[in-house]
Amino acid sequence: MATLTDIKNLITEIRTFLNKTFGDIDLWFDKAGEEHDYKPAGGGWSISQVLEHIALTNHFLLILVEKGTGKALNNVNKLDLQEELKSYEFHRDKLTEVGLHRSFDWIRPEHMEPKGEKTPAEVREQLKMQLRQCHSYLDKLKDGEGVLYKTTMSVNGLGKIDVYEYIYFLAQHGQRHITQMLKAENEYLENMSNA
Repeated sequence: MATLTDIKNLITEIRTFLNKTFGDIDLWFDKAGEEHDYKPAGGGWSISQVLEHIALTNHFLLILVEKGTGKALNNVNKLDLQEELKSYEFHRDKLTEVGLHRSFDWIRPEHMEPKGEKTPAEVREQLKMQLRQCHSYLDKLKDGEGVLYKTTMSVNGLGKIDVYEYIYFLAQHGQRHITQMLKAENEYLENMSNA
């Protein structure tokens, strides 16, 4: 059984994780140009493309988070929050797997593929705005309301997840791609040292 204190602690944990994830992603914009454009020999995206993909994916996830936030707040008058909290379970294990690069097959929709339509500065600013959006949704759902609405998430067989889990998913998705960028950077640096 979750209490309001448990939910407030969970929200604090999600905020901290969001700040860390977005902070770690932001550091990648300070890397050198050649390194940003390097594509791994075995295929895959450059660091610039990965950063654009993260921002694109966040854009579409945040549309769902915004809708979910509105519906959760509407459900405050229709559902008993205390009753919902009695059986509440945050699916941390399944969500954490999302943050592990190549932990499962993940076929992304075409509209989340990077197309190079924004400059790195525009992508960086978009990510900063998205972090602020995440915090604003958590502010609106500060008393546990985020558990009152669930949306289906097909990735990794998650099934129906609540608004808090969606926001946590967004941060884990960022972590997944930080690992991908690290691998591309290591390959680039190795190639440069062998040249």
